[in-house]
Amino acid sequence: MTNLQLDCDTSRLTVVDHPLVQHKMSVLRDKSTSTKDFRQLVTELSILEGYEALRDLPLEDVEVETPLEKMVGKRIAGKKLAIIPILRAGLGMVDGILSLAPSARVGHVGLYRDPVTHEPVEYYHKFPPYLDARTCIVVDPMLATGGSLVAAVQFLREAGAKDIRALTLVSCPEGIKTVLDSDPNVRLYTCAIDRQLNERAYILPGLGDAGDRVYGTR
Repeated sequence: MTNLQLDCDTSRLTVVDHPLVQHKMSVLRDKSTSTKDFRQLVTELSILEGYEALRDLPLEDVEVETPLEKMVGKRIAGKKLAIIPILRAGLGMVDGILSLAPSARVGHVGLYRDPVTHEPVEYYHKFPPYLDARTCIVVDPMLATGGSLVAAVQFLREAGAKDIRALTLVSCPEGIKTVLDSDPNVRLYTCAIDRQLNERAYILPGLGDAGDRVYGTR
């Protein structure tokens, strides 16, 4: 857990600081980590973080028959999940969440950050049906200014989503405050809270551009 003081209500913030997460995050940050290993680590971290974010999903009884007898077990109730990656870096986290919930629907939000204003600009979004009955998992590795995540949450609210949980790998205090202050019900999960943003709105110490490192484009 970070020692940084956050100037916002942190009751809806969870820092997933399991020892395996901390170890994998250190390898992820290393500039010498290859594209292949970076991509695999993002998937592994998404699984570990998703496990925590989904621990309170509603359950219902179901009768199953083992090789020995019938019993009453549990299964996830309702319409289940929708995974919403913020393009393009968020796509790197989708497979990890899908490995936990293979039947989840996947939507997309296309946003890019204006290089001058650092504000999000939308170019695409498409969501699965019945968002009001689903737990919506928004994924994006980096939470910097918070503008893109706030915009994605707003689009989901307008489409009817009620239960929205945002998963990031690295966050900074500025972005956390922006997201939690913007929506009174969104829940935020992250694996690390870093020190600050620099003048280009990159997280310090961070890990560089997550999209470039996932796809090997720089």
